[in-house]
Amino acid sequence: MLGELMSRYVAGGFFMHLILLTSFAGVAILVERFFVLKSSANINKEELLNKIHNYILKGNIQGALTVTAQNKSPLTNIVQSGLQAVANKGSNEEVQTAMDAVALREIPKLEKRIGLLATLSNMATLLGLLGTVSGLIDAFASVANVAPDQKATMLSNAIATAMNTTAFGLLVAIPLLGAFGYLNSRAQEIIDDIHESSVATLNFVLANRKKLFPEDAQPSGKQRAS
Repeated sequence: MLGELMSRYVAGGFFMHLILLTSFAGVAILVERFFVLKSSANINKEELLNKIHNYILKGNIQGALTVTAQNKSPLTNIVQSGLQAVANKGSNEEVQTAMDAVALREIPKLEKRIGLLATLSNMATLLGLLGTVSGLIDAFASVANVAPDQKATMLSNAIATAMNTTAFGLLVAIPLLGAFGYLNSRAQEIIDDIHESSVATLNFVLANRKKLFPEDAQPSGKQRAS
């Protein structure tokens, strides 16, 4: 079985090597993106947010910052930027801007290179077709001056050999396209989850700002005397 596959690979010619390189690139991107997304999602969101909310309710902004610093992920980085802006007594708009700035940096990291899988899938398919067309051109050229009784046999063998590149191209393209669909969907789920959690945390922090800075809520001495 393996020997037959190797003979078909060798018979496919130069374009088989290009398709193989395309598959190696696709597998490398697939593995790298899989572990990046797994690392980003490998965090107990509910537990993390509960800890942050508890510190906020206790008026301990530094405790909330410590929690986010101990759990590095796109979500914690975004929330940490908002908490830091609150700790610096920034306005609601400044807090939102700080979180948006970090989100613009973190979110693209999750989507990075996933689109290349679709491109590589298309490349594998097209390289296979190009290899087949090139093989057919050579096949018809080679039988031009052959005896009529041999043309049919030579041509059928040449066509069968040329079709190897199309088969190999599709064999590489289909899994790569499936991997693209899976990783793209997974990345979008994580991004949506990050947006939802960061907005909920922002609203919670801003709603409880007085617990973090009770002195700001107290009237001045002159106002109390009056």
